[in-house]
Amino acid sequence: MKDNKEKTTSRRDFIKTAGATATGAAIITGAPMVYAKTNPIKWRMQTYSGAPLGAHVIKPQIESFNRAAHGEMEIELYYADQLVPTDELFRALQNGTIDAVQSDDATMQSPVDINVFGGYFPFSTRYSLDLPVLFKYYGLNEIWQEAYDEIEGVEWLGAGAWDPLHIFSKDPIRSLADLKGKRVFGVPTAGRFLSRYGMVPVTLPWDDIEVALQTGELDGVAWCGFTEAYEVGWADVCNYALLNNVTGAWCGSYFANSKSWANVPPHLQELFKMSMDSSHYYRQVWYWGGEAKLRVEGKKMELTTIPAAEWNTVIEDSAEFWNDMASISPRAKRVVEAFKKYSDVMEKAGVPYRY
Repeated sequence: MKDNKEKTTSRRDFIKTAGATATGAAIITGAPMVYAKTNPIKWRMQTYSGAPLGAHVIKPQIESFNRAAHGEMEIELYYADQLVPTDELFRALQNGTIDAVQSDDATMQSPVDINVFGGYFPFSTRYSLDLPVLFKYYGLNEIWQEAYDEIEGVEWLGAGAWDPLHIFSKDPIRSLADLKGKRVFGVPTAGRFLSRYGMVPVTLPWDDIEVALQTGELDGVAWCGFTEAYEVGWADVCNYALLNNVTGAWCGSYFANSKSWANVPPHLQELFKMSMDSSHYYRQVWYWGGEAKLRVEGKKMELTTIPAAEWNTVIEDSAEFWNDMASISPRAKRVVEAFKKYSDVMEKAGVPYRY
């Protein structure tokens, strides 16, 4: 009996000790979480987009991230020009005024030799899936990473695709001649290309565009596709939509201030990157479905087309534009070479990649 009693006592002591140890471990392990919930990492993030568009291109992602971060981190989201003007986003990010940015390289005026390829680069893509494939399989990920690694204070976190580029206008566009003299709000590189046909690129704060279209300060926008034009209200003040598109997808990226990023623990860095992927998927579906639906069922704008024979001259002109941009630097040349290789592969692959 004595031996059994000692064994029983030993087992009970062990259970008590183990329980106390487990409780202590839980307290110790839980301490950082308790601390984090009262002192979370806080970021201020600004997107290129205004609030109506931001409700789709980033707000769901940030809300989801904040929930999943479980009190360890909180991102405050700001829309176009709310903290700093859009063309000052890079400088503000670099000096730590803001912690993160969603934009394209050209619009935020990134001081890298590949910034012309951010946003809409003429005829570099036909569909939104083209862009992530270019980054994953044709070397653009490595090129973008290499370029931003040379810049102090800013981390490039990844790129994704948005909508195609169409021109929406007050007056109809049925030929290249109709572009002449039109004052159009748009992204820098596409505007630079289209200016060769007499279009006049205009830069204004995002929230001023609708009023500028109403007052006649602008004749149109070359900034987005149908989904966006309807969502943000531009379809209400434009009468015509040109079906010929200049690019199949906008190239946008996420950036973080280097110090801010370094202060985020690895598991939250991974969580943020996963939320980026989720946002890319959301946009692919939202834009892809919206573009088709609104071209067929949208009633706010009359659809116009520049005849194929005439539009083909624009496509041919883009080859010269590509070569001009390739001359910027050896790295820019690598981007153009990737576009050329990809285009060749897609054309040879045929349906459903190209028709």
